[in-house]
Amino acid sequence: MNTFALRAAALHMVRITHKTCWSFIRLHTHDGLVGEGEATLTGREDALLAAAERLVPLALRDATPESPSGFAMQHTPADIHQASIVSALDQALWSLHAQRAGQSLAQGLGLRRMQVPVYANINRRTEIRTPEGFAASARAAMAAGHLAFKLAPFDEVSTSVCAQGQGPQAMRAGLARVAAVREAVGPGARVMVDCHWRFDEATARQLNEAAARLDVYWIECPMPEVPENIPALAALRRQANALGMLQAGLEMGIGWDSFRPYCEGGAYDVVMPDMKYAGGIHQMLAISAGCASLGLQVSPHNPSGPICHAASLQVSSTLGAFDMLELQFDESPLFDILVHAPFAPVLGGQTGLPPGSGLGVALNEAVMHRHAERPVRSWSH
Repeated sequence: MNTFALRAAALHMVRITHKTCWSFIRLHTHDGLVGEGEATLTGREDALLAAAERLVPLALRDATPESPSGFAMQHTPADIHQASIVSALDQALWSLHAQRAGQSLAQGLGLRRMQVPVYANINRRTEIRTPEGFAASARAAMAAGHLAFKLAPFDEVSTSVCAQGQGPQAMRAGLARVAAVREAVGPGARVMVDCHWRFDEATARQLNEAAARLDVYWIECPMPEVPENIPALAALRRQANALGMLQAGLEMGIGWDSFRPYCEGGAYDVVMPDMKYAGGIHQMLAISAGCASLGLQVSPHNPSGPICHAASLQVSSTLGAFDMLELQFDESPLFDILVHAPFAPVLGGQTGLPPGSGLGVALNEAVMHRHAERPVRSWSH
């Protein structure tokens, strides 16, 4: 028997807050190693489980940590649910591969930097959705060592509101939140604004003008990311650039082939692949290489749990076309408790890699069981 072969797998879904559920896959080898990956897709846990029921048995049969990218390369995801499972399996396989070599994942991939620039996503932390509530979150993140901050302030805006001509009025509350954050963090800090695809082109053009007056660093996902919107996104990017801002997006993309039309079409300055959805680490590397060839920056999307964060830190430390990594700031103390100990602190807008081999962290099974969203689903081989 190959003692390094996979013998079992489990899917854990952990309730974090009233609006957040983190999902993790754990792979066990015959010689006792455990590799972990994150597949969080909050609100779609039933579809995530259905994808796992299809893919995890195949991984137990066919995947091997000795060739960690093999499974993901052979199972191109058909949708975001399959992409989440494939990506989590790939993270876990790469962790096992690195553990067996006595290396961190970053060392195995080719370490470029020991310190990773990060920014604080303060959106989920901010339950009080007033300008003062956002400013308080920004001040807390600044006190924790952050120099760059992101918020998603446009709760009142939607594509249907914009279609009715009410977008400019609806976005005023969001702009007040951005202004409060800018005042809280001062003129030298990066402030990024996530629009969550809520705008149409005409309203987004007005947003760009207003955001530039608040010295916003980038506008993220202003319009729905569908191929027919690429020309409009490119026009908005040109406008943003002329105003001294960048445009970012593509957090839900699966594989370089889905990113490429937007990148070649000039839609974005900064591309945001997510470790959980890209379809595997080989795709994260392919997206980074493709962006580098086009003069674009990569800033991985990372607004979820500690395993995705650890994997994203490891991979970000190896990327060439890299800007900074998102960090979900202070949503829940479970972020650290779930992996036994705190991550390295943020100092001057940067943080270090977790120590140890593989991803550098490991899930606390007792804590996961205490906060389980539903029973653990297990498979064996």
